Amino acid sequence: MTDPNMTCLTAAWSSHERELRSWLRHRLGNTAEAEDLLQDLFLKALRQGERFCSVQNARAWLFEVARNALADRLRVARETVELPDDLSATMVDIDAVDTLTTCLPRVLSELSAEDREAITLCDLQGMPQATFALSKGLSLSAAKSRVQRARQRLRERMLEGCQVQLDHAGRVSDFVPRD
Repeated sequence: MTDPNMTCLTAAWSSHERELRSWLRHRLGNTAEAEDLLQDLFLKALRQGERFCSVQNARAWLFEVARNALADRLRVARETVELPDDLSATMVDIDAVDTLTTCLPRVLSELSAEDREAITLCDLQGMPQATFALSKGLSLSAAKSRVQRARQRLRERMLEGCQVQLDHAGRVSDFVPRD
């Protein structure tokens, strides 16, 4: 006895497999990947069982599922570039390069003791501003204002003293080390 679901699926698959394969090969540009996706598509249709036979337009259903599977595959695909084996890492003399991190302590030392303390405790050591407020006998809003003002003065000193340049998003894009 023949399963009516298999007959329905076999008929639809026979009618549309070639067109699906061609469409997938064109989209992926890789025959092996197209075949894998085609097999996945067939299994999805097979799992539908009798629901597949109740679909009004089997071709539309198959192409919709193929399009979604293709989109999923392309979404997770990562383009990689092979690096040559003879690529050698270049060593940089860290002592010869004045990095932004070496500029920070100098600029911090030029701030007032109050600003330096706020930056050091809250930003560098990770103390919550609420704890900072308690330790200084300040309200939370006063502590937040103090930290914000200290950050602003630090930013201004970094821009001036280290000639920091920011990109459109406000991130450091370049700087000139100080002597």
